[in-house]
Amino acid sequence: MNKLLIPIVILFVLALSACGSNGDKNNASNANTNAAANTTANASGNEKANNSANTTNDAVAANTPAESGTITYQSEAGPVEVPANPQRVVVLAGYAGDLIQLGVPIVGVDSWSKANPNFQDKLKDAAEISDESVEKILELKPDLIIGMDSVKNLDKLKQIAPTVVYTYNKVDYLTQHLEIGKLVNKEKEAQAWIDDFKARATKAGEEIKAKIGSDTTVSVIESYEKQLYVYGDAWGRGTEIIYQAMGLTMPKKVKEMTSKEGYYALSTEVLPDFMGDYVIFSKDSNADNSFQQTDTYKNTTAAKNNHVIEVDSKGFYFNDAFTLDYQLDILTKGLLGQ
Repeated sequence: MNKLLIPIVILFVLALSACGSNGDKNNASNANTNAAANTTANASGNEKANNSANTTNDAVAANTPAESGTITYQSEAGPVEVPANPQRVVVLAGYAGDLIQLGVPIVGVDSWSKANPNFQDKLKDAAEISDESVEKILELKPDLIIGMDSVKNLDKLKQIAPTVVYTYNKVDYLTQHLEIGKLVNKEKEAQAWIDDFKARATKAGEEIKAKIGSDTTVSVIESYEKQLYVYGDAWGRGTEIIYQAMGLTMPKKVKEMTSKEGYYALSTEVLPDFMGDYVIFSKDSNADNSFQQTDTYKNTTAAKNNHVIEVDSKGFYFNDAFTLDYQLDILTKGLLGQ
């Protein structure tokens, strides 16, 4: 080879080597840059995703009631999963007033509750239903159904929503309100009302006994269609307040004849035997009240002394918390002569 070409060849080889080295560095740099870019992009994407998820979770939390989900209620028939914050309750028995007192929304109610004049404002938007109107109940989309243990179509109702039934008078009237409170996740509120009610009723009872005498007897009678009834100490119509909470005295004949069923059907002829010194007359204006025009009635101690306190039977029928507050006020004023 010509000696002049050797330096040129060497220079050419060195140039190629330098170019290869720079190319490798550039490729490595590009790879690192791309990797860094991808890492940054992924990190940014993950951060955005996490931020989005957190934002979504925050939004869900903001729109979810504090008492969401379900709770387990120990019913007479066993544990039942019920909503922790029921918003569409159907009531097929006399517990509407307990729910009203606890501020629980009612979308469907039995005819007796619907006809209660004291409930009209509270139940004006509630549909009137029965245990036989299954399709109508389904249309109401309830999240909880409450009724008596004698309710019809129980299996069908359970398919619509969690359904809890109670046996009437299985527990006392205040315990029943507490059970309703547990069912709708408002036990503390129910207990607070119970404590306050007992204090008010006890005080009223003491005032009444101080005025009329502790041995003075009080009866509760009701006209229904063409029949008269007298009631014991746990059958609504104010009986729980008069005999249990206030501790007033029941006539012996009433106690004897109502001990088994809790109530007793009367004829006008025997009415004087069951009329106490004071009488709470749960009166149905549509019933036969002609007995009030008879001498038998007019000659009773309560009638002669104007100690018959007439109340609207439709508003006095139940023994729920809302009604008990109403009854306590009426009975206290009536028995104190206010």
